[in-house]
Amino acid sequence: MFLAVDVGNSNITLGVYNGDEIVFLSRMSTDKSKTPDEIAIELKQIFELHNTDINFCDSSAISSVVPELSSSVKSAVKTVTGCEPMLLGPGIKTGMNILIDNPAQLGADLLAGCIGAKALYKLPCIVVDLGTATKISVIDKNGAFRGCSIAPGVRISIDALSEKTSQLPNISLKTPRKSIGTNTLDSMQSGTVFGFAAMVDGLCDREEKELGQGECTIVATGGLAKDLVKSCSREMIYNKELILYGLKTLYELNDKDRKGNKK
Repeated sequence: MFLAVDVGNSNITLGVYNGDEIVFLSRMSTDKSKTPDEIAIELKQIFELHNTDINFCDSSAISSVVPELSSSVKSAVKTVTGCEPMLLGPGIKTGMNILIDNPAQLGADLLAGCIGAKALYKLPCIVVDLGTATKISVIDKNGAFRGCSIAPGVRISIDALSEKTSQLPNISLKTPRKSIGTNTLDSMQSGTVFGFAAMVDGLCDREEKELGQGECTIVATGGLAKDLVKSCSREMIYNKELILYGLKTLYELNDKDRKGNKK
């Protein structure tokens, strides 16, 4: 089995694959203070929760946008699985032409998500990642990464609105019945959900036009994507495991390359 781990600013997302079939998907909170042993204990408990034998994991890959946790997660995965995980970063073969000013600046999660989209969907493609930050990436018809837009995430915006205003409460993310709110709660949810949906639609329209290669496939992923994309006017494919599938694809590409070099 293969273990994919995406270390994000809010959550660490885990996906276990048996071939191309997902065995389970799980999340644990991101805590920079956790030691490798604490992370290893949580990993074992998650496997037990899903009735999966961790000893059958013989390969793993990690993407991380939290440098403080990268080595700890890598050490924890090695401890519980016995295999040396691949950490996405410099020196990893991607099979994707990265056409930005400094390819080294491309986030590991953005790259993994785009690799997954390239492997699964018709190009050109726009990848919408709705997590701690809102990231909208463009892959052209030749499979090259052309760039992205980055905006504050939904939860960050909700928290900032509540913290910086005296009379507005903290709210949960829920789609209201109408956009014209008649009370504070509905008005805030309308502005957040419909406002972000309109932003995503607008950026997708703008980037598609700027790319100039016709209609793009739009794929949405991330912890907040499932509900938010329902309010978008553009047709979007929701794939909750896109980054993890991209990690699996990258691992297989590099593993094949390593095996070929040993011959």
